[in-house]
Amino acid sequence: MKLLLKFNLVFLLVFALGLAGAGYLARNMLQQGAHDEVLDRARLLMESAAAVSTYTATQIQPLLQTQMKYTFLPQSVPAYSSTEMINALRTKHPEYSYKPAMLNPTNPRDRAQDWEEDVIARFSQQAELAEFVGRRDTASGPALYIARPIRISNPVCLSCHSTPGAAPAPMLEKYGPSNGFGWKLNEVLGAQVVSVPMSVPFDRADKAFGVVMASLAGVFVLIGLTLNLMLWKLVIQPVTRLSALTDRVSMGELDAPEFTVRTKDEIGVLSDSFARMRKSLVHAMKLLDA
Repeated sequence: MKLLLKFNLVFLLVFALGLAGAGYLARNMLQQGAHDEVLDRARLLMESAAAVSTYTATQIQPLLQTQMKYTFLPQSVPAYSSTEMINALRTKHPEYSYKPAMLNPTNPRDRAQDWEEDVIARFSQQAELAEFVGRRDTASGPALYIARPIRISNPVCLSCHSTPGAAPAPMLEKYGPSNGFGWKLNEVLGAQVVSVPMSVPFDRADKAFGVVMASLAGVFVLIGLTLNLMLWKLVIQPVTRLSALTDRVSMGELDAPEFTVRTKDEIGVLSDSFARMRKSLVHAMKLLDA
């Protein structure tokens, strides 16, 4: 097996191992980056909904107290306001969603689905759990969701949800006496759930992975071609010429041309050694002829 072939086989092995290792690390980093990006979006959406709820509770609700005695205005309910804000966002981004999922909601649209009930049950079983992150499949593709428990820690908030008799008459007229009552202080009543699509960030990560792998492959190929050219010019070609000249001298062709290399590397040292050996051989042959 020739030297150039051996070199290329070793180089291809190193290339394959290096590309596989770099690809594994690059893919994991890009996938993790995409996951973190989706999670950041979900948390931002959650915090936005919480900010709207706080604004409604502290600034809008007090302004509507008089009207609420005669007509129930859902705009005064923090959960309603935050849901409406996200619904306005969904007109342009329908794949995003937010829901204050409740086990016993006043507004029927807030009733928890089966998978949301499982999340609420997890919060009930683990009182110290403040946030839960999961994945689920949707019609538009995989989505990451983030959930936080809904608990009532202020007794004033229970005034409308303890019994139908204590609830405002306008609220009963709008939603009826069957739902949204019997809530207890510090009990897990539901969960705020935000869902964010994963397809777009992960598609970008896959495209970036393709670019990275193509760039790495291009760099390896360029290095391989450069090393092959250097090996051919600096090692194989001089050694091949020296080998052919050595064969001629060994066959008695003492007038064969000189082998000259204008380098001071190992090939140059080999050339000098061959020149000295040839002079010694010529001198010895002349002595024998004499």
